[in-house]
Amino acid sequence: MTSAPHAPAPDPSPDLSNTSASDPASPLARLTAPHGVRPALLALALGTFTIGTGEFGMMGVLPEFARSLNITLEQGSLVISAYALGVVVGAPVIAVLGARLARRTLLMAMLGLFVIGNVGTVLATSLPAILVMRFITGLPHGVYFGVGALAGATLVDRSHRGRAVGQVLGGIMIATVIGAPLATFVSDHVGWKAVYAALAVLGTLCLLGVGWFLPRDMPDRSANPLTELTVFRSPQVLLTLLTAAVGFGGLFGIYTFLTSALADVTHLSAGSITLYQVVWGLGMVGGNAVGSAMIDRNLDRTTIWSLAASTVFMVAFSFFMPDRLPLLVLCFLVPAASIILSPAMQTRLMDWAGRAQTLAASLNHAAFNLANAFGAWFAGQLVGLWGLTTIGWGGALLSAGGLGIYLITIALARRHQPPTA
Repeated sequence: MTSAPHAPAPDPSPDLSNTSASDPASPLARLTAPHGVRPALLALALGTFTIGTGEFGMMGVLPEFARSLNITLEQGSLVISAYALGVVVGAPVIAVLGARLARRTLLMAMLGLFVIGNVGTVLATSLPAILVMRFITGLPHGVYFGVGALAGATLVDRSHRGRAVGQVLGGIMIATVIGAPLATFVSDHVGWKAVYAALAVLGTLCLLGVGWFLPRDMPDRSANPLTELTVFRSPQVLLTLLTAAVGFGGLFGIYTFLTSALADVTHLSAGSITLYQVVWGLGMVGGNAVGSAMIDRNLDRTTIWSLAASTVFMVAFSFFMPDRLPLLVLCFLVPAASIILSPAMQTRLMDWAGRAQTLAASLNHAAFNLANAFGAWFAGQLVGLWGLTTIGWGGALLSAGGLGIYLITIALARRHQPPTA
């Protein structure tokens, strides 16, 4: 099965030399980082780490948050929904409105909005006000991740885009291993507001870092909202987004009930559950690193492998749930295989979005948040009907669905040439 044209990487190490693109007007024109490519990618990754910690951190902060406001956990969980709604709304709206902005400017604006949302969260004193602030904080999420990935891809040559995108998005994987547990610790010992005050400070540092290390790219004066909206006319873009929205739902469904399954089915202690969660996060980090290099060699085969392996590992997850050692291994393999879909779909959109790169990249993260919402809901329905041992089967069904959609996608792609190839 052949992929859309992707130049093979003759050298396994990334080409980090600063050379200009031959077509500076292209949405994916090669840019020169003023202080080197590695610091620029690190600055972008620090931003995804900070925003990712803000997203996943609330899950661990939730008990202290609900207790301090004297509300139930169910009421408190509305802040997670408010943030997700902000992501889904903000990704397309801001991407369209910011079509004429330079990417560096747009990224700095998104980090500024993130800081404002977190400061507002700290200052708010009632649940409705906090919900508004969490919605505002979620608005820049999709645009920062999408445009950050695009900015990272323009710093290296085409044959190493996958690795550059993986490095930028790797920040959110590290957030699940370090950021979210640290947020829980700070919330338990200092208070939940200290978490968001720290995120506001870290967000400010990210803003300064992006401003210092990223190249001053030129805004696309020819761009307009109608140009960005043309992305909705591309079946390949829509099918790629649908692959992400369905295929990634299984991972979120399992992760939502992971703690409950480890406690009630595997019968682990609190300390052991933490170990399994750390292994899960390490699986995301490892899968992202290895998968990003695989994408540079053959994007389609990597995506097919990711979805097929996820399906198998998720079935095994349900089958071995009562057995501690096999489940520990699967807590690494399930996220390692699944997470590859994130940089893969982000990279594929670069090929098919034409000049609507900003909106397409931002919609990718809206699609993943839809996967989060639907995957958690679907797993919840299965748990309610047949118990926690079904979450792996449900995840496998969604991964297999994503695989089916992607096979149709690449079959249709053979008839057309990617507009940005």
